[in-house]
Amino acid sequence: MSANLSVGVIGLGAMGMGMAQSLRRAGHPVHVFDVRSEVAQKFAAEGGVACGSLADIAAASDVLVSVVVNAAQTESVLFGDGAANSGCIQHLKPDSVFVMCSTVDPAFSVWLEKTLNDKGLHYIDAPISGGAAKAASGQMTMMTAGTPAAYEKAEVFLNAMAAKVYKLGDSAGAGSKVKVINQLLAGVHIAAAAEAMALGLREGVDPEALYEVITHSAGNSWMFENRMAHVLAADYTPLSAVDIFVKDLGLVLDMARASKFPLPLSSTAHQMFMQASTAGFAKEDDSAVIKIFPGIELPKAK
Repeated sequence: MSANLSVGVIGLGAMGMGMAQSLRRAGHPVHVFDVRSEVAQKFAAEGGVACGSLADIAAASDVLVSVVVNAAQTESVLFGDGAANSGCIQHLKPDSVFVMCSTVDPAFSVWLEKTLNDKGLHYIDAPISGGAAKAASGQMTMMTAGTPAAYEKAEVFLNAMAAKVYKLGDSAGAGSKVKVINQLLAGVHIAAAAEAMALGLREGVDPEALYEVITHSAGNSWMFENRMAHVLAADYTPLSAVDIFVKDLGLVLDMARASKFPLPLSSTAHQMFMQASTAGFAKEDDSAVIKIFPGIELPKAK
C-alpha cells in the first residue's frame, strides 16, 4: 500500500536532517520544510523537494513526519501561529498520517491523537532516541504507538528512518511515556557522569586517564563515554543542549507528580540542569552541566 505514498519531514535539525536523508537513501521521494529555507534548499539540491510553507508540505504528503523541539512547536506546525490556514491541519489529505517525534507530555499526545482522528486523520506517537549520528545512518530508535491503520501507511517510512521501531500500543501516549522514562535515565546519567568527572578534576586525577579507566570499567555508561569526551575536548557545541534536559526532566517530574510518585534522583538532576541553564550555559551541549561545579579547572581545547 505504501509504494505510491509520499512522505514529508518538517524540521531539519540534528535529528530531522538525518531522518530525511535516511528516507531518501531508502529510495523514497522526500518533501521537506524548515523555517530556515536555506537548509531545506540544501537538502533539495542533493535530491528531494523543498516546500515553501507548511501548507505546501501538508498537501504533498500522505505521511507527514514532524521533528520539532517540543509540544508548543508541534502545535504551531499543526495549527499555525494565528494566521488563517498557516498550519498543516487545514491542508493534510483525508486519511493521511501525522507522525509526531517530539518528546512531550503523554497527555498532550493523547489529546493530539483525538484532535486529528476527529478530522479524519491518523496519528502515530513516535518519539525518537539515538542522537544525530544514528539518525543520519538510519540506526536510531523510535518508541511508537498508533492504530493498525496508521501503521499500515507509515511503517515502511518508519523502518527507513530507524533500526528499531517499537510498537508499544494501539493508541497514543505509550510511546511518549517510554520516551519520558528514557529521558529520566539519560538526564540522570549525564548529571552523574559530570559529577564523577568533576570530582576527579577536583582530586587532581588526570582526566584522560580517568576517562580511559572508567570507560573500561563497571562504572561506565553510554552517557559517560559520549558526553565526557565532549568535556575532554572542551567542545560544548550543542548536539543536545542543556535546556533540552531542563525541558525533558521537567516532563519526567510532571508525569510522576500526576501519580504522586517520588523521583529523588530525577529531581536532583533537573536542578543541576536548571542551575547550568541560569548560569548562562542553556544553549551549550548538555555536558556543560559540569560547569556548575566549583573549584575545578576544566580541560582546555587542544
